[in-house]
Amino acid sequence: MDAVILDYGPPDNVIEIGVGQRAFQWRRINTETVTGTTTGEVRQTRHGERYEISQSPGYVKETECFYTFFAQASGTRWFVTSFRRPQLECE
Repeated sequence: MDAVILDYGPPDNVIEIGVGQRAFQWRRINTETVTGTTTGEVRQTRHGERYEISQSPGYVKETECFYTFFAQASGTRWFVTSFRRPQLECE
């Protein structure tokens, strides 16, 4: 478990899940910028041609992601036994 903590920092949650078993959980916010779009179209009117523009604004999308490592105690140390993958939007 020491190597995981070195890589990710201190866990956000530690949950006792059984005798000598814990879940260590890290919460991360993934931020993604979604660009806006601009489209145009020539339309015929009774006064001639007219160019019309349609726009959709960009936005920032945030996804909350949880990374969970399950560990078993051995003496005073914890050893990772399994890992739960986060939701697909986090990978």
